[in-house]
Amino acid sequence: MSICCTFKCSLVLVAGIFFAGPSAAAQEKTAAQDGDSLPVLIEKCFAAAGGREQRLSTFRMIERYNAGVEKAAPEKSQPRSSVLQPPNVWIVGEKERGSEPAKFVVWAWTLGILDAPQTKLETIPGITENGHTTRAFRASGSVTPAMDLHFDPQSFRLVRVDWRDDIYRFSDWREHDGAGFHAQTTIWKKNAVKPWFFHEVVSVERLEKLP
Repeated sequence: MSICCTFKCSLVLVAGIFFAGPSAAAQEKTAAQDGDSLPVLIEKCFAAAGGREQRLSTFRMIERYNAGVEKAAPEKSQPRSSVLQPPNVWIVGEKERGSEPAKFVVWAWTLGILDAPQTKLETIPGITENGHTTRAFRASGSVTPAMDLHFDPQSFRLVRVDWRDDIYRFSDWREHDGAGFHAQTTIWKKNAVKPWFFHEVVSVERLEKLP
């Protein structure tokens, strides 16, 4: 092989080293934006909702909901009282709801899923929601299938959850006893052009233990 050929091959090799795809660490840095690590991003999400210690874990919720493409007027939707300790307990009246998937959605908007020891979190590329590219995590291990949680890139409040065949969009930020949460949820089927369900948290009350 000639010296010229050897030199060209060396240049190709060096170029391959410098221009290869980003490493896993670089990809996480890009996904996190601004170089924030995954633990730092999680802490920012908790802080935006009042802090880890303030999150709702056992509470009573007065809720209003309506199936259909339009939100029901308050006078047409009777409120319902529930007691929750997500993701395991949701009691309506005296009846436990059993294996109700919505328990995991409540676990998401109260941010309990981010704090669970069995939850495995990874950053994923954000999507456009409310005109901004979200900061997003994928949660697995504690929920099946994996759940994607999207946070506003400026406020770090949860704005969307993609799970199973549904998309949950959150709005109407409220606070109770130091805990922040979005009180209204619009639920869409993936690829649908109209929502199919509305849910509103009318009020919440912390409980020291389950009744």
